[in-house]
Amino acid sequence: MTLLGVDGCRGGWLAAVADRSGAVGWRWVPAFRDLYADPAAQVLAVDIPIGLPEQGTRACDVAARRLLGRRGASVFAAPVRPVLGCTTYAEARAVLARRNGPSMSAQAFGIVRAVRDVDACVQPSDDDRVVETHPEVAFARLSDGGVTAGKKTADGQAQRTAALAAAGFDIERLLATVPAPGRPDDALDALVCLWAARRWARGERATLGDGSRDARGLPMRIAC
Repeated sequence: MTLLGVDGCRGGWLAAVADRSGAVGWRWVPAFRDLYADPAAQVLAVDIPIGLPEQGTRACDVAARRLLGRRGASVFAAPVRPVLGCTTYAEARAVLARRNGPSMSAQAFGIVRAVRDVDACVQPSDDDRVVETHPEVAFARLSDGGVTAGKKTADGQAQRTAALAAAGFDIERLLATVPAPGRPDDALDALVCLWAARRWARGERATLGDGSRDARGLPMRIAC
């Protein structure tokens, strides 16, 4: 059995994979289903919204921003389910306008394709197997608030690298072997998602959110 920390990256998904012995390696796939369908995958902790609201903002996103304080802007609001079928930003804005809801940023629309990829796979029966996490929330927990700089800065990458090394990851080897097209910040995010997957597998199941589920029965929560 394996544990996976999964981060969306250019062209697909980067997974940090821990086998039964605890050894960690990498896997890159173009579609989330390539990971989801693996019968050996015991827990997949993925950096993507899973439970989606029909309108408004999820309680877990609000709680994540509150936890992160001034870095809370790194938590994008989950797209509402009605925009999941939209293929262009203009189409999504038109759908939201017809529903008299707030618009969304182009940056937020940028994750819709990845959200749709995951939503096509995950079922309510996957509650114990597939869990949403957020790298910044996970790093805040892992480092007890010690990660304070942006992830694309030199200081931010140094803080994240140090936190993961302290958690037992062979970070120098792992960063040297990231498969293309993954980048260093993708790799750090995937590794902290794997840290969250390990916690989940051990039964350490702290979550942000109010316990609500979406129209498909998927939980609207962020594991931390």
